[in-house]
Amino acid sequence: MVNSQLPGSGRTYHDPLHGAIALDRHDPIEALLIQLIDTPAFQRLRRIRQLGPASLTFHGAEGSRFTHSLGVMAIARRAFDRIAHRYPQLKPHRATVLCAALLHDIGHGPFSHTCEEIFGSHHEHWTIRILRESKPVRSRLDAFSPTLLDEIEQVYHKQHPIPLVWQLVSSQLDCDRLDYLMRDSYFTGASYGKLDLDRIILALDYDPVSQQLVVARKGMAAIEHYLIVRYFMYAQIYNHPKNIAASWLLEQAFQRARELLAEGRLVADDTMTTWLKDDCNLLDLTDYLNADDGVFLYHLQRWQQHDDPLLADLCRRLVDRDLLKALDVTHLSPEQQQDLLQKVQQRFSHSPNPTHPSDAGDRYVGLRTTWSRGYTLYHRGIKLKTETDLREISELSPLVQTLTQPWQRTWLLYPRDVDPLQFVTTGSNSE
Repeated sequence: MVNSQLPGSGRTYHDPLHGAIALDRHDPIEALLIQLIDTPAFQRLRRIRQLGPASLTFHGAEGSRFTHSLGVMAIARRAFDRIAHRYPQLKPHRATVLCAALLHDIGHGPFSHTCEEIFGSHHEHWTIRILRESKPVRSRLDAFSPTLLDEIEQVYHKQHPIPLVWQLVSSQLDCDRLDYLMRDSYFTGASYGKLDLDRIILALDYDPVSQQLVVARKGMAAIEHYLIVRYFMYAQIYNHPKNIAASWLLEQAFQRARELLAEGRLVADDTMTTWLKDDCNLLDLTDYLNADDGVFLYHLQRWQQHDDPLLADLCRRLVDRDLLKALDVTHLSPEQQQDLLQKVQQRFSHSPNPTHPSDAGDRYVGLRTTWSRGYTLYHRGIKLKTETDLREISELSPLVQTLTQPWQRTWLLYPRDVDPLQFVTTGSNSE
C-alpha cells in the first residue's frame, strides 16, 4: 500500500516487515528512489513472484520482487545511514548504495530464479541491460549524476573501490539476504526464519583501514543465528521437494512447448514465441520486459486444451496443482539412483493412464539434486572486529564452521500413480 505524506513531500510504503518505508522528496537521493520506483521496468516487478512457483507448496508465498526490492533498500538505508553517521567519509556513496539495493533484482524474469533454470536467463545480466537500455531508468540515473550508473555496476560486479559499498548489497551478510530470509519466512509461515534485524544492524561496522564491512565482536551471536536461519530456509523452504516438483513440471511444459513451436503446432503470443525460440539473454529489451508471471501463466492455462496430450497434461498438472511426488534417494549410490530411475520410467511406460501419454517417462520421472549450506567463504566472508584485528567468523565460531559443510539431497520425482518403493529397500522417505 502506498500513501502520500503532505502533498509533494514524499511517499510512504507500508510494509508487513519493516513498517512504514517513508521516502522524502526533499532529499535528492530519496527523490531519485521515488522516480526509479515509478518507472515501468520497476513496476513490472509487482508481476513477478519472489518465490516463483513456491506458492504451490506454501500458499502464502505470493509476495513479489517489488516488495522485496523495497525491503532491501529500506534495510540498506538503515544500515548505511547508521555507519555513515560514524564515518562521514562514506556519505558521498549513499546514492550508490541505495540505488543498487533498490534495483538489484530489476532484471528478474517470470517465476524469478525458476526462470533461470528453465530458460537459462541470468537476472544479473538483465539488470545491467535494463539500467543501461531502459530510457526511463537510465535518464533518471544520468540526471542525478553522470557517474552513478557506472558506480552501481561496480557494486554488482563487486569492484567498487570501497568494499563496504558493494558488501551491503551483495556479500555473505548483505541487505538482500536479510530481507529475503525475513520476508520468505514470513510469507511461508516458517517460524524458524525470524531474524533479529535490529541487533544485526547494530552489529554492523566499518573498518577504515581495509574499508570493508565488519561485525562487532559482541554481535557474533546475532550473526550465528542469521546463518542458522539461512541454512534452515534453504533446507526446508527453497529446496522443499514440492518446489522442486513444480519447477520440474514447468521446465517440462516449456520444453514441450518449444518442440511443438518448432513443428508449427503451437499458438502463442509474440512475447511467449520469442522466449521459446531465442536465447533469452539476447532478446530485445522490450521482449524481455513484456514477460511476467501473468503472461506465462496465461499460456499454461490455454495449453491445457492443446491437442498434444503431453503438453496438455503437463499444463493441467501445474494449473490444478497435481504435482509429482518426491522420494528421497540420497542414501543410494549414484549407480543405484540411475537404476531406480530407469525401472520407474519403465514401469510408468507400461502402465497406461488416460491422463498422460505412457511413452514420455523421462518427462514425468527424473532425478534432482539440491545443496544446502549455511555459510561459504567467498566474497571475503564475514569479518569480526576483535580488539586486535579482523578475524573470519568461522575461525571463532565452531557453529559457523559446522555450517560451512554442504548438505546434499537427491530426489526421485514421479507421478503418484507409480510406486517406486517396490524397487527400493527400506529407509527411503517419500514426500
